[in-house]
Amino acid sequence: MCRVGEEPGPFDDSASTRAAFTALLEDSAEDLYEQAPCGYLSTLMDGTIAKINATLLGWLGLERTDVIGRMRFTDLLTVGGKLYHETHFAPLLRMQGEVHGIALEMRAKDKSAGRLPVLVSSVIRHGSGGEPLLIRTTVTDASDRRAYEAELLRRREEAEQARADAEAALRQAQRDRQRLAEALAALQKSLVPSSLPAVPGLETAVYYHTASPDRLGGDFYDLFPVGEGRWAFFLGDVCGKGPEAASLTSLTRYTLRAAALHDPEPAAALTTLNAVLHEHYAAAGDPRYCTAVFGLLEHEGDEGRVSVRVASGGHPPSLVLRADGSSAFLPTPGGLLVGILPEAPFTTARTVLDPGDCLLLYTDGLTEARTGPTRESLFGDDALLAFAAGHAPASPRELIDALTVLLKGFGDGLDDDTALLALGVPAARPTPAPPTHSTP
Repeated sequence: MCRVGEEPGPFDDSASTRAAFTALLEDSAEDLYEQAPCGYLSTLMDGTIAKINATLLGWLGLERTDVIGRMRFTDLLTVGGKLYHETHFAPLLRMQGEVHGIALEMRAKDKSAGRLPVLVSSVIRHGSGGEPLLIRTTVTDASDRRAYEAELLRRREEAEQARADAEAALRQAQRDRQRLAEALAALQKSLVPSSLPAVPGLETAVYYHTASPDRLGGDFYDLFPVGEGRWAFFLGDVCGKGPEAASLTSLTRYTLRAAALHDPEPAAALTTLNAVLHEHYAAAGDPRYCTAVFGLLEHEGDEGRVSVRVASGGHPPSLVLRADGSSAFLPTPGGLLVGILPEAPFTTARTVLDPGDCLLLYTDGLTEARTGPTRESLFGDDALLAFAAGHAPASPRELIDALTVLLKGFGDGLDDDTALLALGVPAARPTPAPPTHSTP
């Protein structure tokens, strides 16, 4: 042992330490062979074992006297190992003179499975005349490697199973999503008519944009007869989204239809709706409301003119496109959100649609669509009026088609449901000039 302040040397200088270290280095070649960390054996060319070390005997639980000259190398192998030895190992060894790192299995008495996974390398030793004399074989215990490979295989199988489960879950989720989308689409169709009825002397067109296929929209519209050549129409937007909004939409639509059959005057229909919504929701402590435009159409005379009476409950104003190319909003003064107060005043406005004129009703998803590079600006009423002026005069179908292109151009800036309803009187067809006859 070195004292404090002394530099330690590579070895202690004591005689006993030197003697012990020297003894460790005096292993004989026989000891190195017998106690090697791997198995050694030598066989004749027919496979008869001529020499085997203690390490391999210990692994296999065999006695030397039972092995030397009595067993062949293949007798140490399992059935599968023998088959692989005869079909692959031995032919390669004869052809190449050596093989390295071949995986085989040996029979082991002290192994729970009776098998010892090993890696085998063999070399043919030749005499001075080049004739093959014996085969020297090295055997390495591969139990840890086999366990590691088995663990890797198990983890791989678990990962593959997890991936298969995830893919199955994804497919199921996609099927569930598809069924949900189909159910929502069917329910959405029950809340808005899939097509509008044909109205004599009138052209109609409609478009509905749902912000999300996974949610029920809150916009609604309808067009239906109320007798004596008159037709009622409405368009609106309920608060909220999803099932609760769908319930409110359903109640609103059927209330307006029933109210119109009793009294088709627009202000009266909205008054009835306001009373129903307030009693059904606000009185129960769950106030809900909607915005709505309700109108009544009636032909005037024989010139194709259509009288329109409209009342609004907190809804954006309707837009009129004239045959002369002008356009303007139809003022509907007054009108609170429908359902907020127990009593709400509604005022009816009137206009006349001449041939070539068109009336547009829309929900605020159109004017509140976000535009610009940063999606911070709203489309707004002024832009809508300018758009209409640029397309007037237009038939209902032409106007709705142009607005559909506009809405799709908003991209992700259009994040709200949007309903469009256009009603118009067909433009008068020019009277053909009478044929002229030349004087002979």
